Amino acid sequence: MQITPDLQPELGLSVTEAARRAQILSATIATIADLGYRKTSFARIKERAGLSSTRIIGYHFGNKAGLMQAVVTTALDIKQKFALELADGTTDRATMLRAMIESEVRFLRDYPECVQVLREVAANADDPEGWSVSGPLLEGFRIGQFERILRQGQQEGAFGEFQPDVVARTIAHAIDGAAAAFTADPSLDLDRYGRELADLFERTTAPRS
Repeated sequence: MQITPDLQPELGLSVTEAARRAQILSATIATIADLGYRKTSFARIKERAGLSSTRIIGYHFGNKAGLMQAVVTTALDIKQKFALELADGTTDRATMLRAMIESEVRFLRDYPECVQVLREVAANADDPEGWSVSGPLLEGFRIGQFERILRQGQQEGAFGEFQPDVVARTIAHAIDGAAAAFTADPSLDLDRYGRELADLFERTTAPRS
């Protein structure tokens, strides 16, 4: 599924400026997914976006770090909205955990460009010209979202006794396993895979009677 950044103007931007930023972000994400982080340059982005000059990118994002910050926040926003749609407004922590696990696995199939971009940025967090906090931020988001819901669920009595940080990291690693399996076999039924993982961690986190 093609990634289309939100066209809603940011504070102080005109509709035209917001559309141009979205165009550049979409081209950047596609370029990273296609060529990899290291081969993505302003020149490559200019070509893919059909811009007249790389200075247009600099005008909107300043430098590579500013552009990568916008790319990461855009990709994470898309991912979060995808998970919220699957959760369908529930406030039940066990249901929310299931929705988050299933959405993470389905996201591998529905937004492969987004998944690839987040991986590429995280793997190249040491780039001196890139966004220096991208590595810790992505790692914290990947595990922290699960740890927060597990702690909240324990406080509310929805989950049993366990170490939330350990289980959160285990969930993240299980999703990494799904990604590896899907890469090896693109015909893999990710809906079933996600349900199986959600069932597993539902049993693992359930209160003991």
